[in-house]
Amino acid sequence: MELGIRSSSARDHTLAWRIAWITALRLAFLVLLLGATATLYLRGELARYPFSLRIVFVTIGSGFALAAMYAVALRSARRLYELAWAQIVLDQLTWTAIVYALTCLVGAVLVGVRGALGAAAIGIGLYSLLCAGFLFGWVHAPPDQAAASYAVDAPQLTYPLLVNTLGVSVVALLSGYLAERLRLTGGALQVATARAQEAERLAVLGRIAAGLAHEIRNPLGSITGSIEMLRESPALSPEDRRLCDIVQREARRLNDLVGDMVDLSRPRTPHPEATDVTALAREVVALASHAARGSDVVVRYEGPVTEAVARCDGAQMRQVLWNLVRNAMQASSAGSTVTVRVTIEDRSVLLAVDDQGPGVPADARIFDDFFTTRTHGAGIGLAVVRRILDDHGPMGARLSVEQATGGGASFRVTLSRDVSGLKRSVRPPALSD
Repeated sequence: MELGIRSSSARDHTLAWRIAWITALRLAFLVLLLGATATLYLRGELARYPFSLRIVFVTIGSGFALAAMYAVALRSARRLYELAWAQIVLDQLTWTAIVYALTCLVGAVLVGVRGALGAAAIGIGLYSLLCAGFLFGWVHAPPDQAAASYAVDAPQLTYPLLVNTLGVSVVALLSGYLAERLRLTGGALQVATARAQEAERLAVLGRIAAGLAHEIRNPLGSITGSIEMLRESPALSPEDRRLCDIVQREARRLNDLVGDMVDLSRPRTPHPEATDVTALAREVVALASHAARGSDVVVRYEGPVTEAVARCDGAQMRQVLWNLVRNAMQASSAGSTVTVRVTIEDRSVLLAVDDQGPGVPADARIFDDFFTTRTHGAGIGLAVVRRILDDHGPMGARLSVEQATGGGASFRVTLSRDVSGLKRSVRPPALSD
């Protein structure tokens, strides 16, 4: 709701700015036209056209009056869209006596394509009425000009009507096209600006994360090692050992969080190579089972015992699997099972992580940076997964989320199979136990 209000306010501000500039340009045009007309009149070159001069001065005066009305209405900053259309209509009514194709440009600037086409339709309609007035005798040639200079019958009126209709239509289409291109370019520029700001934000986050990783991991390692030594003391009671397990678990969680921040803020280019996904999955499952002790969550492996070789960056894919398993463990309740499955297909290797948690809503932005549905989550782990797999996109990697059998979520990673079969040793990510 708040975002919609801000967006509407921004559009109103932009429209108000355009109306103000058009009003200022209109005043400048009127001043130049008035100055040129007065100069010619003082030189005596227009003295023989008194009636026509009155029409010109009335038109210029009407233009000044309308500009003043627009300025007053603009100060209220209300109903700006209606004010823009009022300018288009009233300008055509005012300037049909002199020039009206220019109003198509004004309509395009204010409203866009619809404004240009609307101004063209109004202008063509008014010009057609003017021609009809000459044809049926409703309008007569100015008395100070030769009547022979004006077309008053149907054959004579057809050509100027068609030419003016064609000219105004071309001006309207071109101005509408340019206005639409300008709108799209402005939107693309806003997107590019937002991406640049996001990149700068991530760069700042990277510098902060690097400093935090150095400052936090050193004392964190000392704390973990000290707790491990303390836990082996025979003087500890069962309650004390339980508290030591809690400290160790929270230390591992803090270590994972720091690592995720570094991975998210400092992306590195993947180096694809033949990677045995079966061995990788087994080792991550073994590590996760060791880390899950005390949480009553079972992590198991399902899949072939033979090699399943895929083309990917082994270290990064290990990080992807570890983050998915860790996310599944956090989403699962005590007594649940997290299953890591490997399936070999004709040209791909499917790596899936199934949990028995509450599942993922269809509209959840779980892969966005810092978005989380848990009270204790930071929203970084799955963002790292998405970034790594996006980088693997040219290699045929895909990421999807489905409903797991029996409830929960199933995160599926599809990798291109490497039929060359080059085996590569993999190691689980280091944790402080």
